[in-house]
Amino acid sequence: MKTKTTIVLSSMMFLQYYIWGSWYVTMGTFMSKYLGSTGIQIGAAYSALAIATMISPFFVGMVADRFFAAQKVMGVLHVLGGILLFMASRITTNGAFYWIILFYSLAYMPTIALSNSVAFRQMTDIGKQFPPIRVFGTVGWVISGFMISLLGIEQTPLTFYMAAIVSVALGLYSFFLPDTPPQETSASSAKSVMGIDALVLFKDKPYLIFFIAAIFVCIPLSFYFGFANLYLNQSGMQNTAGKMVMGQISEALFILAIPFLFNRIGVKKCC
Repeated sequence: MKTKTTIVLSSMMFLQYYIWGSWYVTMGTFMSKYLGSTGIQIGAAYSALAIATMISPFFVGMVADRFFAAQKVMGVLHVLGGILLFMASRITTNGAFYWIILFYSLAYMPTIALSNSVAFRQMTDIGKQFPPIRVFGTVGWVISGFMISLLGIEQTPLTFYMAAIVSVALGLYSFFLPDTPPQETSASSAKSVMGIDALVLFKDKPYLIFFIAAIFVCIPLSFYFGFANLYLNQSGMQNTAGKMVMGQISEALFILAIPFLFNRIGVKKCC
């Protein structure tokens, strides 16, 4: 893969996760301070992203992968997402805020799969080439946390403004990404498009164990992102968003270590 392509894809990943880190970590604090939200209302807003995560594969499989170039769909969704993030910063009621975040999540979550698709289609050895590129996504999340603390905007609507600006920027940038046309040229069965055929994977015991473990891991993760920032701010900690990125820094180190660990000790021992 050419150096120029590596830089382009790394920049894409950086912006992709910079957006997410800009609003997601501090949303609970924003809701509590500006909307007077209860714990249930904050949890509901964070659940919107989970709902979008379950729905987005249908969109990607039924529309993006079959009819349009991935980078163009990314561009449209990120520009739309930037508009919705700006609207989220202006909302004053919990009900309206929930729906804006849900619609935004429905626009954003497909872009994760699309950005991966754009990257994979340019690579000759995904196992070796993807981790160094994907790690820039984690770097983007880390930098967003540092910027929030540096600018002193953690408990203000400006976090949404920052995310909105970067979202629109990535939307425009996406149209200049390497062309990634749809791969499917023939009609697929409804079961295949909706992902039902993938359920056969549950017959594989290692995969089933991995799936169950992933579910249990995500439960405390949801509580962490939903309420950790709010709790730490209420406890008097300063620049909380900048301190919380320590988790993402460790994530970046492990992502970079994946190829080395896989080669030295194997997938089974690594997991």
